[in-house]
Amino acid sequence: MTHMLTIEPTGDEIEVEEGQTILDAALRAGVWLPHACGHGLCGTCKVEVLDGEVSHGAASDFALMDFERQEGKTLCCTATLDSDVTIEAEIDEEPDARVIPVRDFTATIARLDDLTHDVKGVVLALDNPIDFQAGQYINLTIPGVKGARAFSIANPPGANPPGANPPSANPPSANTVVELHVRLVPGGAATPVIHSDLKVGDRLTFSGPYGRFFVRKSQPGPLLFMAGGTGLSSPRSMILELLAEGCTEAITLIHGVRTQADLYGQEEMEALAAAHGSFTYVPALSDEPADSGWQGARGFVHDVAQSLTGGLFAGHKAYLCGPPPMVEACIRTLMKGRLFEQDIFTEKFLTAKDAEEKPRSPVFRRL
Repeated sequence: MTHMLTIEPTGDEIEVEEGQTILDAALRAGVWLPHACGHGLCGTCKVEVLDGEVSHGAASDFALMDFERQEGKTLCCTATLDSDVTIEAEIDEEPDARVIPVRDFTATIARLDDLTHDVKGVVLALDNPIDFQAGQYINLTIPGVKGARAFSIANPPGANPPGANPPSANPPSANTVVELHVRLVPGGAATPVIHSDLKVGDRLTFSGPYGRFFVRKSQPGPLLFMAGGTGLSSPRSMILELLAEGCTEAITLIHGVRTQADLYGQEEMEALAAAHGSFTYVPALSDEPADSGWQGARGFVHDVAQSLTGGLFAGHKAYLCGPPPMVEACIRTLMKGRLFEQDIFTEKFLTAKDAEEKPRSPVFRRL
């Protein structure tokens, strides 16, 4: 049995399957709704039910309080429809956002690379091409692991092997290959399987693309990318695309890790910086031994950024990707340097535990 979902103020009408969440139905129809954790814990996807009945599902009592339920609020990531429903959502217009419906994909593991002692490069060869914007992510299903896991796409759109697709067969940004960078989380349920159990030739499934982390190409100004650990994935995709398109804006990437043993992608980024005068690459080590001979930047990403710019960021567009503490420290530094919410774009590596412990900011809508 299906029900109709109407979304205001856009007027979009979507058919929703029985048991399907509002968020999943919307994304698969190419309609974006604000969301973050996907677990019913952070409250980012809260909407008002104007008409009809919903089941709230596994929404936490913190993210969706009793009085909010009584007032007709619900969380899109957990709510299902009990009738035809009309909701009202806060949807920002994004002129640079492309409408790409979420789809399901099957793929074969084509390559597994040890990028560092605890970061695995996973290259997937897709049965059917995926269209995405640089900076977006997929939800990967891992054999034997309950629930899909989110991983950013590390390769740029359109970066297929020569002859992979007939030029007219797919959109310009369609890929038959997806590259992921996966850090091993000790004691985790999913990443140990990827690092130890999966092998070349294994078949996997995923859905995507997801996310609103992409370059605002219509907005001029120098671009500052601040990445922590495997948070390099999305910026790498975005920067490779920008440079291939001949972007003339100044681009700076600060990639922070703890030590030289944790650093990857250095050779590639240094080669790009040598080939493109507009691109500056700064690897930053926060816990490198003082006597190691490292000649590069030391300190956390936000500290290095402050040193590079003299603490002034006005006029920039900043793209932050990494664990929540790193992203939050960068936001504070950027705002002290006169860069504000409308010019800061983030992709936090947010787990269910993170979302439960760190609720959405009551002040900022996106950060």
